[in-house]
Amino acid sequence: MSPQDSFSTAAAVETQQPAAGPAAEAWLAAEQIERQYDAPSANDAPPTRALASTSLRVEAGEFVCIVGPSGCGKTTLLRILGGLLRPTRGQVIFKGKLLTGPQPEIGYVFQHANLMPWRTVLRNVALPLELQHRPAQEIQARAQAVLKLVGLQGFEHSYPRQLSGGMAQRAALARTLVHAPELLLLDEPFGALDAITRERMNLELLGIRAAYACTAIMVTHSISEAVFLADRVLVMSQRPGRIVAQIAVPLPSPRTLDLMGAPEFASLTREVRRVIDRQHV
Repeated sequence: MSPQDSFSTAAAVETQQPAAGPAAEAWLAAEQIERQYDAPSANDAPPTRALASTSLRVEAGEFVCIVGPSGCGKTTLLRILGGLLRPTRGQVIFKGKLLTGPQPEIGYVFQHANLMPWRTVLRNVALPLELQHRPAQEIQARAQAVLKLVGLQGFEHSYPRQLSGGMAQRAALARTLVHAPELLLLDEPFGALDAITRERMNLELLGIRAAYACTAIMVTHSISEAVFLADRVLVMSQRPGRIVAQIAVPLPSPRTLDLMGAPEFASLTREVRRVIDRQHV
């Protein structure tokens, strides 16, 4: 069997709804998640169903990307997995326990950096540790260390207005990483960046994740980004969203940008696109 055939077969086998099983067996599991939003009180419209029955499992150390049509509930699902939003039905099990709200082991990077403009980069990154009332010396050391890791050494005393878009996202990522989360949730963090900066950030994200040995789940609209970053790509249907496919990505590591020109990479991106296109039929 040729390399191209092996990659195509792997993708085809995984293109199905994830198998259900006891949630306690998985490091992170969502069981039959549903979410609906009520219409405004002055509106007689029926509630909006953002998520239909959705289940998934993520093992410790995995990098999973979620893709799907715009408005299919990807961000809603990610917020539920982070404990920021309660499901209308179903449950999330994290490390063997029912997830009922935000946890210190879970870090969340939003679509926009949302840095506090009156704080320097260093003080923005240090904020989570300040809120935990950590000793000042520890706060300084950990904030400096994570800023060095994300390539912002030398910009500690700059303000957000002095940063480029990519640098602002690095600062936001550092702010999330400073308390060493075990689960890193990323909601389209590089969507507003230009293509070259976005590719560079993808490489840096892989390096950062390896350094912290954390599990990651990322929402993205970019198929190539999902395939480049992930161990598995989950594809969601149109609203109400549910997971209709999971596609394994058995690409070698460490990954470099040259990989995007490989036949195996092209085969996997075609498979993901085929599943997404099927949702529009």
